[in-house]
Amino acid sequence: MSESDNEMKLDEFAPGEGPLPEVTDEEKTAGDLAPVFDVPVSISAVLGRASLSVAQLLQLAQGSVLELDRKVGEAIDIYVNNRLVARGEVVIVDERLGVTMTEIIKDGDAAA
Repeated sequence: MSESDNEMKLDEFAPGEGPLPEVTDEEKTAGDLAPVFDVPVSISAVLGRASLSVAQLLQLAQGSVLELDRKVGEAIDIYVNNRLVARGEVVIVDERLGVTMTEIIKDGDAAA
């Protein structure tokens, strides 16, 4: 076979017959995501960060205070599978800590 026989031409597929389904403007619902409902994800709510040497880490004991790089009342970062997706605030719900999302991060805003 020559190289030209292996090349696919754009006009070989009639509209709607291509390898990808045609995108429509129909409303999407939560039911459309049913195939991924059981996919496990890891969610992290990061209050702040600190850098320590191994020696400093070994000196920590019960009751030690670790200073973080955030101020009280500052928004926390919410990560899903190590990707920043939102910012929020710490709340208390039935004597347990929780997080309420106050801002959804779009792809281009993650560096902000």
